[in-house]
Amino acid sequence: MITNETVFLVVDDADTMRKINSSQLELLGARKILLANNGMEALAILRARRVNVIVSDWNMPVMDGLALLREVRRDPQLAHLPFIMVTAECARSQIADAIDAGVSSILIKPYSAQDLAQHIARAMQHRPQVQTITTGTDEQAVVIEPKDKRPTLLVVDDVPDNLTLIAGLFMQDYRVRVAQDGRTALSICTSQTPPDLLLLDVMMPNMDGFELASQLRSHPQASKIPLIFITALSDPGAQIRALELGAINFVSKPIDPDLLRLRVVNLLRHVEQHKTLQADYDNMLELARLREEVAQISQHDLKAPLSGMLGLTQGLLNGGNLLPRQAELLHLLQDNCLQVLDMLRLSAVLYQIETGRFQLQAEPVDILPLLRGLVEAARETYLAKRLTIELLVADGSELQAPRVQGDALLCYSLLNNLLKNACEAAPEGTRIRLALSDAQTVAISLENQPAVPAQFRPQFFAKHASFGKVGGNGLGTYSAKLLAEAQQGSLHLEVDEAVNLTRLQLRLPRVETTPARAAGATSLELIP
Repeated sequence: MITNETVFLVVDDADTMRKINSSQLELLGARKILLANNGMEALAILRARRVNVIVSDWNMPVMDGLALLREVRRDPQLAHLPFIMVTAECARSQIADAIDAGVSSILIKPYSAQDLAQHIARAMQHRPQVQTITTGTDEQAVVIEPKDKRPTLLVVDDVPDNLTLIAGLFMQDYRVRVAQDGRTALSICTSQTPPDLLLLDVMMPNMDGFELASQLRSHPQASKIPLIFITALSDPGAQIRALELGAINFVSKPIDPDLLRLRVVNLLRHVEQHKTLQADYDNMLELARLREEVAQISQHDLKAPLSGMLGLTQGLLNGGNLLPRQAELLHLLQDNCLQVLDMLRLSAVLYQIETGRFQLQAEPVDILPLLRGLVEAARETYLAKRLTIELLVADGSELQAPRVQGDALLCYSLLNNLLKNACEAAPEGTRIRLALSDAQTVAISLENQPAVPAQFRPQFFAKHASFGKVGGNGLGTYSAKLLAEAQQGSLHLEVDEAVNLTRLQLRLPRVETTPARAAGATSLELIP
């Protein structure tokens, strides 16, 4: 809810738009509004001042809105902030990028204070169609969801018969409001529920149509309302002035009802397209949130029974009196449960990495025991293929115990994916070789036959890219590269066509130790 203490940060390179957004926020009760010209300036403010809500334009120099959003979501101190992205019409793929980056709401230009209020409420409370209005020190939540969602026309004319005639043309298809003078029309247009189109007479007492149009164009809340002048004036100068004041069209009296109706229908078709596009983007955002919530609920719901199975398995193992085969099966069940739990956590980590929200909590990881366990498991799993799986360790690494600075689960997952892919791709009876060396970084080389085909190499690390594997989902190498880079490492593909060999080069940051030996010794020791 918006209160006197809610701090808004408005980010836009256009001074006019900063003023419009500030005025709209003030209408909604905001009293603390900070301004920034671009994303870089906004970041400096965010790291120095308290901010509750960010309202940012997308297209800006220096740092655009999407880059700012990603920086905000990467920063643990800022990641929780509601972020409203303001944009003109853009491609669905760009909207998908903003959703993946963690945008709270997307607002399409032009928009009213009511639209902004609804998106602020959605971003702050995740309750659509709720606006907070502050009057003095009193607050109340007001639901703004009119039952009649048709476009609204405001007809302004000081002659009652003209109001009746024009309003009657549109009442079946649109919501129609009427005003007999300019001051009443100005009040309606600058309210929380402005019309979608203004049909405006020119010659009226007190405030004529030209003066009303001029005041509307200078008002941030009403400056975008399209208007059509309806007048008995035939002076070309009057038509020029009307167009200068932003009129979409100029209709002369006596009006041709069919012609006026067609002009209004055509104009409001664009209004409806704008609303449809906004609803489309809102639905994309809600669907993305729903998918994320379903995934989180599924992970949470699966963890409980898996933990129960682990507890029961451990109880049976601790109870003794088991036949060797029974104990073996229970250990296998226990290992599988642990793998599923790790996969659940890994899926959440991969989503965080893809959306730029992952924060590495690095710690020393003993890489050699991890590799040994994976190699032993692979030998058992792929026994039927008669593969020779070797682990080579640089001279001295066995005693030095190389350790990487990373995350144990991520290291396990990326190495397991790479080794599994190599074993599945390797022809029967061939050799797979892993080589571990410890120099400035911990390097792991993985070789297997055959060589990756030339046409597939550019897509080797792409998501869902798969070649020659029945039922493959193309996520193994993709996730491995993500996991390597998330730990400040690298993963590269090399191909030696002369010997029909594929080689993957993985490097991970090492934990600094005392120099007990010369780094990077080249002789290798075979670990059976």
